[in-house]
Amino acid sequence: MLGVFGVAIVVFASTNVDDIFVLLGFFADPKFRAKQVVIGQYLGIAVLYAVSVVASFLVLVIPATYIGLLGFAPIFFGLRRLWELWNGVETGDNPEDHEKASAGHSNIVAVTLVTIANGGDNISIYTPLFATRSAYEILAIGCIFAILTAAWLGAAHSLVNHPTLGAPIRRHGHRIVPFVLIALGILILYEAGTVGLFRG
Repeated sequence: MLGVFGVAIVVFASTNVDDIFVLLGFFADPKFRAKQVVIGQYLGIAVLYAVSVVASFLVLVIPATYIGLLGFAPIFFGLRRLWELWNGVETGDNPEDHEKASAGHSNIVAVTLVTIANGGDNISIYTPLFATRSAYEILAIGCIFAILTAAWLGAAHSLVNHPTLGAPIRRHGHRIVPFVLIALGILILYEAGTVGLFRG
């Protein structure tokens, strides 16, 4: 189970680094109460998790070796982010856009929708991971995700109150994520036995 915990932590951290900046924007906005941001964030993460679990069950009829091919998804996203960084393309979310996202909706719904939209790519990463795990391991990963979501919220809230601490994260965090995603994809390919498909 230690291996599952480690993978869950790495997966969550690597796929939700950008979400820190989204949360910073919400917590810094006086129109949003902390409670609304917390509820909205949990609902958004829960939707992403549930959709990924359902998707992983639907592909259980396919051999794990072929499911592992989905491991190319995080590799693709990692390489794409590296390409964007190399070409100086900004990939972060602009907190100013949150105002548009919340127009016509309650604050909680706004946070939930932004969280889902920002984490849409996560589904393609979570699905192959869940498809190669037992129900018990999937549940354990879900619990870890819930705990880490609380940590993410706490970190973002603290950074809003201590602006100077946020500067290093904004400057270097997005440069680390691509390498973690690529490593995650390779891990999925290896654990599913997909590597064997390419051996003559």
